[in-house]
Amino acid sequence: MAILVIDVGTSGVRAAMVGPDATVLIERSRESLPVSPAPGLVEFDASHMAAVALDVAGEVLALCDEPAEAVGIANQRASTVVWDRATGEPVGPGLGWQDLRTVGDCLALQGEGIRLAPNQSATKLAWLLDTHDPHRQRDLCFGTIDTWITWVLTGGAVHVTDPTNAAVTGLLDVGRAPWLIPSTSPTATGPWNETVLGRLNINADMLPALVDTSGTVGVASALAGAPPICALVGDQQASMVGQGIVAPGPAKITFGTGGMLDMVVGPDGPHSAQRHSGGTFPIVAWRHGSDVLWGVEAIMLSAGTNVEWLRDDLGLIDTVADSDHVAARCDSTGGVMFVPALLGLGTPNWDYGARGTLLGLTRGSGIPEVVRAVLEGVAHRGADLVEAAEIDTGRPIDGLRIDGGMSRNATFVQALANTTGRTVEVSPVREATTVGAALLAGLEVGTWGSWSDIAATWSPLQRVEPTGPADRAQWRRAVERSAGWIPELSGLDF
Repeated sequence: MAILVIDVGTSGVRAAMVGPDATVLIERSRESLPVSPAPGLVEFDASHMAAVALDVAGEVLALCDEPAEAVGIANQRASTVVWDRATGEPVGPGLGWQDLRTVGDCLALQGEGIRLAPNQSATKLAWLLDTHDPHRQRDLCFGTIDTWITWVLTGGAVHVTDPTNAAVTGLLDVGRAPWLIPSTSPTATGPWNETVLGRLNINADMLPALVDTSGTVGVASALAGAPPICALVGDQQASMVGQGIVAPGPAKITFGTGGMLDMVVGPDGPHSAQRHSGGTFPIVAWRHGSDVLWGVEAIMLSAGTNVEWLRDDLGLIDTVADSDHVAARCDSTGGVMFVPALLGLGTPNWDYGARGTLLGLTRGSGIPEVVRAVLEGVAHRGADLVEAAEIDTGRPIDGLRIDGGMSRNATFVQALANTTGRTVEVSPVREATTVGAALLAGLEVGTWGSWSDIAATWSPLQRVEPTGPADRAQWRRAVERSAGWIPELSGLDF
């Protein structure tokens, strides 16, 4: 029997049936786009998102000959929904993880010794409450997207989240050991950070219970056959599992709109959720029964965005796929270098005021050289993430696996192999998130018997070897030129 996965991303919802050989059998998707009513604001209609999820899941189930054995839910992390417990109706808009309306609140909290980032859920939740329930008199529920979709699928019977999502909300007391102990009931309260809750005037009763990433949490009564929900997992952790990374050693990078490197470190967790000195963040890889695994995450703020810029704003290419063909018209950039800092620089620099920088132009520089420089610039940023993760963990990354839209760009993948000096293994599915959620749900129902079985499902589409070294010293000089372009933004630190 197959596993149904509902994968809720930033711009759409995907549903898929994944077979016992970890291949996607049936897949359907629908757009569910956020809106930006003003610069820095990112909102979405949570009711519409839930309706789309039910629609695509129902369509996939109708196309399958057999009912789903279990359901796995993967989702964008830290996006925030508040709803009325009695009616199930959302209160105000959903706030996307990219929403920056609480930057000022986060800076004020820093002065009080509380470090929260505007992309986390905590200050988003406080803003929604201050706006729609200032006196804290209503019986409301808070959830990230996994929580909200589970609530809808179970008809309001289950209000839960898992550690991969909870740990990036800013609300979980990450350094507090008791939360690692699995709950005996999905209704047990989680160990939320009392200092943050008190300062933001958030009632702990509105927060979800903490349950396993891989484990049965309830019945999806809203779906045909009422299959059990057996996995809740943040998108990047799901992608990591989907690429067979279940132990220290290899790392994955998802190259989508942005880029995320994730790797497993081991069972020993950090004392806090704060950023490491090398620019990576601790993450919970997953919790399953008594097994809790930790990892680190490195972040590239813009990856595929740079290729879209070439297409939509500069008009140098007609389609995203054209970037590969156009770049292949030249053997090298001829000294042209591009720093992909259109939204600033993430790991390791964390300079929000850095800006995209094109250097080394000559009279002989043409469109192919510029397009190749953009692809190579994103590859250099990938190498930055690898180096930062190795520094912060003290562990060598002995294999690099990639998924996301840019994983299908041959010129880019070769550049990544060259900048990292490593063999790059390309995921057989563009979005490994779906497979990872299925593997975690299947682990709970016995489709896969062990983590070793999950690791064995990895079978890359291709392996790309380095063909020569890249000039990393020149790259670092280019990054220095891009730094601090907007000083007031470069001074921000979350």
